[in-house]
Amino acid sequence: MLAGLAGASALSAAPASAQPQDLRAKRTDPAAHWFNIRDFGAVGDGAAVDSPAVNKAIDAAAAQGGGVVHFPPGTYACYTLRLKSKVTLHLGEGAVLLAAAPTGVAPNGYDDPGPGAGNAYQDYGHSHWTNSLIFGEGLHDVAIVGTGLIWGKGLTRGHRFPDDPPDVSGPGVGDKAIALKNCRNVLLRDFKILQGGWFALLATGVDNMTIDNLIVDTNRDGLDIDCCRNVRVTNCTINSPWDDGICPKSSFALGYARPTENLTISDCLLTGNYEMGSVIDGTWKTMPPGFHGYGRIKLGTESNGGFKNVTITNCVFDHCYGIALETMDGALTEDIAISNITMRGLGFPPLFLRLGSRMRGPAGVEVGKLRRITIQNIVSHGATFQPSIIAGVAGHPVEDVKISDVYFHSQGGGSAELARRQPPEADKAYPDPDMFGDLPATGFFIRHARNIEMSNVEIAVEAPDARPAFWMRDVQDIDLFRLRLPKAPANFALDQVTGFRSFGGRWLEDHRFDGTVSQTF
Repeated sequence: MLAGLAGASALSAAPASAQPQDLRAKRTDPAAHWFNIRDFGAVGDGAAVDSPAVNKAIDAAAAQGGGVVHFPPGTYACYTLRLKSKVTLHLGEGAVLLAAAPTGVAPNGYDDPGPGAGNAYQDYGHSHWTNSLIFGEGLHDVAIVGTGLIWGKGLTRGHRFPDDPPDVSGPGVGDKAIALKNCRNVLLRDFKILQGGWFALLATGVDNMTIDNLIVDTNRDGLDIDCCRNVRVTNCTINSPWDDGICPKSSFALGYARPTENLTISDCLLTGNYEMGSVIDGTWKTMPPGFHGYGRIKLGTESNGGFKNVTITNCVFDHCYGIALETMDGALTEDIAISNITMRGLGFPPLFLRLGSRMRGPAGVEVGKLRRITIQNIVSHGATFQPSIIAGVAGHPVEDVKISDVYFHSQGGGSAELARRQPPEADKAYPDPDMFGDLPATGFFIRHARNIEMSNVEIAVEAPDARPAFWMRDVQDIDLFRLRLPKAPANFALDQVTGFRSFGGRWLEDHRFDGTVSQTF
């Protein structure tokens, strides 16, 4: 023991020139924190499985106190890569990280999915993280950057679509391109994801995350941001024909309710209109006529923790679905600002604001709240003939919604018979705009709502439509100012509406009812 201490003392006292050359290099040379995966045995021919080599490089960078794991040009077939704190994966130009097709369980397949959340409050995909191409849990200061490509060719979509492998879950099968759980200080920038599986990104309980300048061209969800805080999603292009594009959630996957909050989504293109792969290669081949892809921004459906302090701005929606805010499982969704959005060719209406009582979560939780929402400067042209929807449940209204400076154009063509339809409540049904069936309005279907204000709103239809622009039931305190509506037999269908005012509208008489009314005019 004494001899060891003496040796250490002698080494520390020696001049720098006498210290080992590699030790000095690690201290002073930036290249000592640059780890080329080929130096660790990666082949990059698309056939050899390179994940053991890449994981060695990640471990070496972590052991050094952090570093950059570099993917040079080549195609690197891999199973699960286990990210470590203070490590950056750098996908260089011409580098392809390929999700290999599993031939068994790890190491011949992806890491075992593990027990997951251990509850029935969300689907399988939201409850498992390790069965991914890139996985990290409990990490800090991590990044994936560079102009290379992540190709999830060997991943499953998690459902039995016609071209999925026979086994869509279980040992050895991977279903996510990137999965992060309980991490902080995360940067995802500049790379592309093709065919990302069930989730191109599943981030659960991740704080301080920046997602910037990604192109995601995928076969199910694009970016799922679940129970996360302090997140910015900017400058991204998402093509997701078969599922949602950017989908914040607040599930029970962590074993407790945690909100997604302090979230900004800006300057993004959302679409479901193009063949997978054609956005990345720049050909932009459209899907067959009549196909309506998802591609939207949706807060929900999983909503145990709620959503707070969210901004969605400066985004383009191209032949996909509209914006959805869904609170179904007893949580607060509040303080949401949506602005400067252009939409064309929507398969669903521009807006879907739904407070429901599905209550998929622990017993004893009350119905949630959906409130304090501002929506302004929205243009939508060529949407389906369904109206935008603001819908709560009896005794639990959607509250404090302000909509201004919007132009909503739809296909029109609704019949007088449809104008008389009484849609079901469907309190516990899965929330999507078609949950009530075809609706008796061209502009807005509003039920169980309070304190609604709209100004400078134009509703336009391509074909003549017998439905009123506004259909309302159980609505309290609604102000409508400067409306331009289609010329129809009636513009408003009111049922149990208290505190109604419409004034300053083109071609419309001013109306004010301070009491409760049920009438059509």
